[in-house]
Amino acid sequence: MALPTAAPAHFLLEYTTDTLIQRPGDVPVKLIFWHPFENGHVMDMQRPLEFFMIHRGEKTDLIDRLEPITFTGASNSAAALLGSVPVKRSGDYVLVTVPTPYYEESEDIYIQQITKTFLNRSTLPTDWDKPVGLPVEILPLNKPYNIIAGSTFTGQVLANGEPVAGAEIEIEYMAAEPDMDSARATDPVTTPPPGGAVVAISDANGYFTFGVPKAGYWGFAALGAGPVTEHEGKELSQDAVIWIRAWDLE
Repeated sequence: MALPTAAPAHFLLEYTTDTLIQRPGDVPVKLIFWHPFENGHVMDMQRPLEFFMIHRGEKTDLIDRLEPITFTGASNSAAALLGSVPVKRSGDYVLVTVPTPYYEESEDIYIQQITKTFLNRSTLPTDWDKPVGLPVEILPLNKPYNIIAGSTFTGQVLANGEPVAGAEIEIEYMAAEPDMDSARATDPVTTPPPGGAVVAISDANGYFTFGVPKAGYWGFAALGAGPVTEHEGKELSQDAVIWIRAWDLE
C-alpha cells in the first residue's frame, strides 16, 4: 500500500559512497539530517547519543571517530558529522545511529530518527537479517545492500522487538548525494513525484513492501513507531530509519 502525504520527509543519512567494500580499511561516513530527494533544507546534526556497528554479532562503539563538519545543500548549510567505519574481515557491517532528539520548531515537536545502514565486504552475509535490539527499528527481509531495481523490498517495523501494525512509513530516494570530497551536495538526478512524500502502511504483523523503481539509495522511515513519545515536555516522534542500495542489472 502506498499513499502520498503533503510534506517532504526529514531523513537522517549514514552516507557512504559504496555499500559493497572490496578492500579492508576505514570507510568514510557522513551523518547528515536532510531532505535528499529534492536537495532541500538541511537540519543541524548534533553529536548522537550512540554511533556503533554490528559485525558478526559483535557491537563496536564508533562515536569517538566522529568529528563535526558543515554540510551545504541547495538552500542552506548546517552542522553534520564525518566519521569512519573500520572494515576488516568479510561479512556485514550494520551501522547504527541513535541521534540526539532534534527540535522541529515549525511543528513544535522533537524528532529522533534511529537509523540503520548496511555495508558488506566480500559478499559474505552475516548480520543483515538480525534485529539489533533498538527501541524501534526496521528489519529488512531482503538483503539491503544489493536490491535489484525493478524488484521489491520488504521490511518489518519492530518496537522493543514486537511488530508495529499500522505504522506510517515515509519513503525517500536519495536523488542528491553528499560529495565525500567536499562539504556540498551533488545535483539531484530526478525530482520527487507529485503529491508529496510516498508513504506505505505496515500490516497487522508490521510488514510493508515497496516496489523499487530505480537504482540508488532508498530510505524508509517508520514515523512515531517507537515507544518513547515525549522529550523535554514536548511530543517526540521516535522514528525507525533504514537505508538500502538498489542496482541495475547490466
